[in-house]
Amino acid sequence: MATQIAAKKIVSISKSQVDKKGGIVVLSLKEYQKLCERAVPTYYLKGEKACELDKLVAEGLAEYSKGRCKKVKSLSDLD
Repeated sequence: MATQIAAKKIVSISKSQVDKKGGIVVLSLKEYQKLCERAVPTYYLKGEKACELDKLVAEGLAEYSKGRCKKVKSLSDLD
């Protein structure tokens, strides 16, 4: 019969640091990621500008899938 040993990880938080900074928040990684996603505003384009952008994105994705893209370290590498 195999036994399992539960590993406990202890996180120590200084009371003085909590008091100094006004508290702490503990979230799961999934909750934190959702919160970050909602913090960024979402913009929706309409009309001609939306069509232009959709076309540009489609062209870029097609170029990427064909392997025609290259990595650059800075904008000066685009020359």
